Amino acid sequence: MAVPLLLVSILRACVELAGFALLGQAILALLAGPKRAANPIYRLFQIVAGPPIRIVRWLLPSLVRDRHLYWITFLLLFCLWIALAWLKRRL
Repeated sequence: MAVPLLLVSILRACVELAGFALLGQAILALLAGPKRAANPIYRLFQIVAGPPIRIVRWLLPSLVRDRHLYWITFLLLFCLWIALAWLKRRL
């Protein structure tokens, strides 16, 4: 019974990390402006948040514009995080 709980906890931590990376990337983009591409922390956030963004782009290829992709990814990660919290509580 402990293995599913551990897997849900690990998955929830990964989703949380990706969500915080997206949030940090958005805040840094506001602060740094057009020079954000040269910022090493911004590039680190891009590396961490890249896989969820690619998954959402693959799931919704022509339905979503690129400028809305980050918000939709963050919303989906948040919903997944809530669902995993509920599942963890049920286990």
